[in-house]
Amino acid sequence: MTVSFAPIWAVDVIGSILMIVLSILCFRLARQLKRREADNIMWTYLVWICSALTIFAVSRSAGHILKQILLLTGSPHLWASISPFSGAVNTFTFILVGGLTLFFERTWDINQEVIQDRRSLQNAHSELLYLNENLERLVTERTEELALSEQKYRGIFEASRDMILVTAPNGRVVEMNPAGYQMLGFQSLKNENGEANSRDFFSSPKDCEGILSSINAKGFVSNIEMDLKHTDERRIRSLISGSLDQGAAERDSTIHFLVKDIEERRRIEEQIAQADKLASIGQLSAGIAHEINNPLGVMLGYTQLLIRQTKEGSETFQDLKTIEKHVRNCKTIVEDLLHFARTSPPKETTIRIDAAMDDVLNFVRQHAEMERMQIIREYDPSVLEMRLDEKKMKQVFMNLIMNARHAIGETGILTINTAYNPEGKSVEIRISDNGHGIDKQNLSRIFDPFFTTKPTGEGTGLGLSVSYGIVKNHGGDIRVESIPGEGSTFAIILPVVPPNISDESKIDGKIAADR
Repeated sequence: MTVSFAPIWAVDVIGSILMIVLSILCFRLARQLKRREADNIMWTYLVWICSALTIFAVSRSAGHILKQILLLTGSPHLWASISPFSGAVNTFTFILVGGLTLFFERTWDINQEVIQDRRSLQNAHSELLYLNENLERLVTERTEELALSEQKYRGIFEASRDMILVTAPNGRVVEMNPAGYQMLGFQSLKNENGEANSRDFFSSPKDCEGILSSINAKGFVSNIEMDLKHTDERRIRSLISGSLDQGAAERDSTIHFLVKDIEERRRIEEQIAQADKLASIGQLSAGIAHEINNPLGVMLGYTQLLIRQTKEGSETFQDLKTIEKHVRNCKTIVEDLLHFARTSPPKETTIRIDAAMDDVLNFVRQHAEMERMQIIREYDPSVLEMRLDEKKMKQVFMNLIMNARHAIGETGILTINTAYNPEGKSVEIRISDNGHGIDKQNLSRIFDPFFTTKPTGEGTGLGLSVSYGIVKNHGGDIRVESIPGEGSTFAIILPVVPPNISDESKIDGKIAADR
C-alpha cells in the first residue's frame, strides 16, 4: 500500500509560512515596545530574541519549502548540497539566542541598579521641583516659627521677677533682663572700660571668680548664697544658680545665671529668730526678776530705815544714800525685766500719730535738756487717725527720741516725718538724727535685749527690744539704717488697719525705761 505524503507536505509548507509570519509580527511588536521605553533593557533583549527567532524561522521554513520543491522537481542531489547551509544557519541562530541570553542575564542586575538610580534621581528631581516652587513659603513659615519661639523666650526673659544674667566664660556680661537692672540699680552695662563684667556685680570679686571657676569646671552651680552689690554700695543677699551653655565653637559658649533676691527672706528669718530670742529671754528674765525682786525690796526698806535714823550730812548718811540709789536702779532693771517678760495685747484706741508724737516731744523737751536741739517735723496730712495702743506707741516714740538725743548731744538735728503708703496701706514714721551713727557690726544686734552702746549705768539695753515687741504686736515692723559718722534713721511701718493678731503669735513687749 502506497501512502501519500501530500498532507505532510501541505502541513510543512503552511506551518513554515505561519512561523515566518508570526516571528515577523513578534519582531514588530518588540520594536514597538522598545520605542516606547528605549532605556528598558528587557525590550532590547526581546528585540534581539525576536530577531534571532525570525532568522531561525525564515531559515528553517525556507529550507523545508525548498526541500519539497527540489524533491518534486527531481533534484534531490541539489538539496543534498544546500542542506548543510540550512543546518548551519539554524545552529548559528541557536548560538545567537544562547549568547544573547547569557549577555542580558549578566547585565540584568546592573540594569536594575540603573533603573533604581533613575527612580531615585526622578524622586530627587521631583522634590527639588517641589522645594523650588515652595521654598519661599517654607522659609516664611520657618521664620515665623523661629520668631514665635524667640518671642516666647524673650517674654520669659523680660517678665521674670528674678535676675537673669548671660555672660561669657570669662565673666563679660552679654545680656541682663530688666529685673537685674532694677535689682542692682544699673542704668547701662557700660563701665569705664567700655563693657561690664559680672565681677562688678559682686561685693567681693573673688566670689565671682570662684563661681566662674566652678561653672567652667563642672558645668553648673546651684543655690549658692552670696552678696551682690547695688550701685549705692548696699549689699543684696542673693541665691545664685548658673549653667554653662556650650556653643558650636568655644568662643560661642555662654553662662546663664538665675539670681534670686533673698534679702527679704533673710530679713523675715532674722525677725523670726529675734522673736524666738525675745521669747526665750523673756521666760528667763521673768524667773530671775521674781527671785531678785524680793531681796531688793528688803534691802531698800532697811536702807531707808537706816537713813531716817542717821544724821543728815554725815559720811554714813551719804553712804546709805548711795546704797539707796543703786538699789533703786536695780529695782528699776528688775521691773523692766518683768515688763519685758509679760504679754499684754494692745489696748487700741483711735489716735493721731502726729498728736502723739507732739505730746512725747513736749515732754522730753522739759525733762531732757533739748532746748538747743533743732527738731524738724514733717507730718504727712494724708495720715489719718489710726487704731493703736496710745500709751505703748508713745513709749516707742520716747525710746527712739531719747536714743537720738543721746547720739547727737544737745546741739544736733532731729528729724521726724510721717508718710502714708496707699499701695501698701501702711504708715511709715521715720525718726532720724545726725549723730555718730551705729557701727555695722552692731546693726544686727541693735534690737537684742540688754545690748547697749551707752556707758554702764546709763541704760538697761531693753528700750529697743521693748519697742520692737510693741511694734510687732501692732502688726508692724521696725527697721534701722545707719552710716557711721553721719547719723541713724529708725523707721516704723504700721498697717492702717492692724490685723487681728492672736495672743500666741504676739511678741513679748511692754513699756520699759530708756536704754
